This record gives sequence, C-alpha cells and structure tokens, in this order.
Amino acid sequence: MMLYHSILAGPTSNNRWSLRAFAIAGLFPGAFVLSLGAAAARAEVPEVVASFKPVHSLVAAIMEGVGTPALIVKGTASPHSYALTPSDARAIQDARIIFWIGEGMETFLHKAIETLPEGARSVELAEVEGLTVLPVREDGIWDEHMHEDEEGEEQPEGEHDHEPYDGHLWLDPANAKLMAAAIATELSKIDPANAETYRLNERNLEQKLDDLDREIAATLAPVKDTPFIVFHDAYQYFDRYYGLAGVGSITVHPELPPGAKRLSEIRDKIVAQQARCVFREPNFAPALVDMVVADTDARTGLLDPEGAGLDAGPELYFQLMRGIAEALRACLTSGS
Repeated sequence: MMLYHSILAGPTSNNRWSLRAFAIAGLFPGAFVLSLGAAAARAEVPEVVASFKPVHSLVAAIMEGVGTPALIVKGTASPHSYALTPSDARAIQDARIIFWIGEGMETFLHKAIETLPEGARSVELAEVEGLTVLPVREDGIWDEHMHEDEEGEEQPEGEHDHEPYDGHLWLDPANAKLMAAAIATELSKIDPANAETYRLNERNLEQKLDDLDREIAATLAPVKDTPFIVFHDAYQYFDRYYGLAGVGSITVHPELPPGAKRLSEIRDKIVAQQARCVFREPNFAPALVDMVVADTDARTGLLDPEGAGLDAGPELYFQLMRGIAEALRACLTSGS
C-alpha cells in the first residue's frame, strides 16, 4: 500500500520516485502475475522418475521444455548390481510415473514398484507393443551372427511373459523409437496440458534417431564381418541390428564372475575365430579382459552400453550409441 500511495502522490522532492520509477512500477504488477503463473505451471508438472541413464535420456528428450525426470542409477553405477538408497525410495514414492525396462533388467526395482502409492503409474518399457525382444543367451560362446533361440527362430515380439529376455532393449534403435513413442503417450495421459509438447518432442526425437541410425550404419560398414569378444552379453540387440560379428562374452551376467573353464573357452574362441578385439566396460575392472587376451593377437577396447562415463540428459542416448560404434570401428580396424 505504501508503494501505491507513493506513486499516486507523484514525484516530488519529498519522495524518491522518478518518472523512470513510475514506468518500472507500472510494469511490476503484471510481471508479478506472470511469474506466479509460470511458477504454478511448473508446479503442475508431474514427478517423473527414470530407472537408469539410457531410459532417462529418452524420457528427458520427450520432456524437454516441460521438466526434467529424476534419475535413480546415477554416475558410474550399473543397474546390474544397484541397490536402492533411502533417497531413491523417497523419489519413487513421490513419483506420479516411473519408467523402467522391466524385471529382465532392473531387478532392484521390482519390490519398490509393487509398493507404489495408489494413482502412481509404472511403465515397463519391455512391454511396449512391437518391440524386438530377444531371449537371454545362456552361454557366452556363440556361433558367428547367432541371434536365434533353440528352435532356430527369434522369440516373438512382445511374447516374453515369464520367459527370460535380454533387457538391453535400447541398443536397438528401432526399439528406442517405439519406447520414445510410448513415453510420449504415457506422459500425455497424466499431463494432458503438455501433451502437444510431448508429441512434438517425440517427432523430433524420431527424426534424430533415424539420422543416428544411418550414421552408425556407415561407421560400422567396414568392420561388419570382423570377429570380437565383449565383456558381458549386453550387445545382442546392437549386433543383430547392424549385422556385426560378435562371437562371445567373458561373462553372461556381469555380477557373477566367470570361472576358469569359461575363461579358457573364451581364450580358445579368440584364437579359433581370430577375434580382433576384446572389449571391457567402465563399470568393471579390466583384469579379466587382460587375462584372456594375454599371449593372443587380440587387442582391447572399451564399450559403454549404459552410459556410465556420460553425463545424464537428453543427448546421452546419442553419445552412447555413437560411442559404441566408434569404439568398435577404432579397435576392429587398427593395425589391419
């Protein structure tokens, strides 16, 4: 009230208001209302949680301009061996919606998902219709270009209920597009006020994924038939999609160290297949990789399937996929 009284009294020698102050003060009420409206709009954005970095990246890309999803598995932690913290549990309980791959990937989330409060949504992206879903390979020694199950046929899309499936779905760019569309749909359901933005972001992301796909195919073309070994069996979708010659993994489950028999088999595979490279991962010590390449002609490289060495955000997915393609090409072509 004192402010308005001073303004109405006009600029005199008895107050400090100038004509410039009148102009500023005249704009102030409207600006104040606008700022309150913007704050209210931000407050209405639902609490969104994503399980780990590749999922978070797709969700963040769909939410650009609206909000930022919370991330559970941060930094260099791996979803294969993660344990929820109290702050994670609070974020999950406060979430309006949580995006994850599913029980085939984030085993640490299963019980927490069951205790979500009423009204909260859990979106298991492995259940998205149309995804290519591949069965878990029980052995780390594969035939070249092997991407089939015991009956010689790919596991039917979407029919993996109660069957072990390979959870590294995001490494197939066609799967990433389908997951992005599902994320946009689910966010639009709980936040219809921003549905147009989610859909626009989804269309832009789809175009970027198409461009990325073409780029990666060109990067990998010279090394498609060059055999290699990976640390853990995370790359089945990537290999299958781009027609690569992965021939084995040191371990099937990275949380379980391989025995002496497996290491011996991998060494034999390196020699028999003339595998050019053996790839380690940033989450795990390189000792096993160094052990299996000793006294062979194989080189070593680094692959990061979960973005452990990358900053979380909408660009992470693109950096991750490019990083895998570039690391494969660099190691498989060097010295040839």
